Amino acid sequence: MRLAFSLLLWVIAALAQAAALRPGDYEVPVVHKSLSRSYLLHVPPQATSGAALPVVINFHGGGGNARTQKWYTRMDEAADRDGYIAVYPNGSGGFGTRFLTWNAGNCCGVAAMSGVDDVGFALAVIDDLAARTPIDATRIYATGLSNGSMMAYRLAAEASERIAAVAGVAGAMTLVRFHPRLPVPVMHIHSLDDERALYAGGLGPAFPQADTRVFHAPVEDMLRKWIEHNGCPREGRVVDFVQGAPGVDDGHTANRVVHAPCRDGTEVVLWKLAGPGHVWPGGRRNFLPALLGTSSAVIDANREMWSFFSRFRRAH
Repeated sequence: MRLAFSLLLWVIAALAQAAALRPGDYEVPVVHKSLSRSYLLHVPPQATSGAALPVVINFHGGGGNARTQKWYTRMDEAADRDGYIAVYPNGSGGFGTRFLTWNAGNCCGVAAMSGVDDVGFALAVIDDLAARTPIDATRIYATGLSNGSMMAYRLAAEASERIAAVAGVAGAMTLVRFHPRLPVPVMHIHSLDDERALYAGGLGPAFPQADTRVFHAPVEDMLRKWIEHNGCPREGRVVDFVQGAPGVDDGHTANRVVHAPCRDGTEVVLWKLAGPGHVWPGGRRNFLPALLGTSSAVIDANREMWSFFSRFRRAH
């Protein structure tokens, strides 16, 4: 009987290993609450070891899509270097895969107006991925740009038991009700010169070819909620100052402000930039400059967030 049981366990393990995804790029359909959705994923070379890998979920900005986010942020390269699975979900409410948005609370677009359950969708993506390949459920992280950053914060706040850390770029949280069950490590990257998602908060400019404007919460007010929830010191310490490369990012600067120690070993970190626009630092240069503003590599967002993410796990 014991031998038969051991053989059964071996067969189950072998089948699970056989089902692991090979390194490469995939597009996966998901139906969630009657909506046909999809996500892209990039599996790094480290998957050949058979080990359960960490996951970074990267939400595109409002009006974008997963394919553009994948290309623009260059996260696949970082995933190959650092050994995690990069996941790029598609929002909803657009035309095909164009002009997609996320219901991040008070923002944005059709997704928010229709009350789409994007937190449920994101969790369904995680579960679907786990059924396809080994993932480390203690190391699932969320990030995003603009409306995608807002979505990452909503996911971290409403599913804090699943998300080990969050890092938003150029988009402050827009939740009215903020009641995470657990402390969550937070890193935020935002430029003082972002003319679309205003650092100090307020109504942003109208989107091109659309008569819509978005109200943005002040970045430091948003971070204060996490600081209080995580039990961090109210005053942060400036621990890094970075200047842009001469002739490339002249005049661009970045301060790293750290609030620690916090409850359960968490931290709240702010990268406060000056010079760049509404961009992913270290992403493709000069992408949609009329919409996003000045590109920059004063810091590499992918490298900084992985350095942050990799220090945290969600206990299970």
